[in-house]
Amino acid sequence: MTIEKIIFLVIAAVTLGAAVMVVTARKLIHSALWLILALFGVAVVYGLLDAGFLAVAQVVIYIGAIAILFIFAVMLTRRVMNDTDSQNNQYWWVAAPLSVLLFGGLTWMLSSWQGFSTELPKLTPEAKSGMLKQLGQVLVSPDGYVLPFELASILLVAALIGAIWVAWDRK
Repeated sequence: MTIEKIIFLVIAAVTLGAAVMVVTARKLIHSALWLILALFGVAVVYGLLDAGFLAVAQVVIYIGAIAILFIFAVMLTRRVMNDTDSQNNQYWWVAAPLSVLLFGGLTWMLSSWQGFSTELPKLTPEAKSGMLKQLGQVLVSPDGYVLPFELASILLVAALIGAIWVAWDRK
């Protein structure tokens, strides 16, 4: 077993543990902090896959923007922070076996797929830099994805303004 596989297994276990804690934590702010750890674990997995752009985008967009915005929204709405009731509903016992069954079905489906066990060919550094250059040009060109990125930034600002408006103390 190589060092990369060991690192992957450790990061995968930490990420799965953090994901479980996201849905089982009693306080919403703790769930948000566990979400940041889970998203960081996904960014590390992207790094292990030599997808540097996706790793940086994961950290900047998801951890840096969405998770921090979620934490600000939770902190601004103090009523939600004091909610320590059980977050489980009465039908959790139905969802648990269904989740295990779905996980088993997906595992079986992926293990029977031919591409699951084949390795990707190694790319040369020149090919990697060329693909990254093309991706950068597509992201900033007017014909590419610049409009969706601008709309996402407007959505994040609107969410922050909405959180401030909800938390506003009207006396």
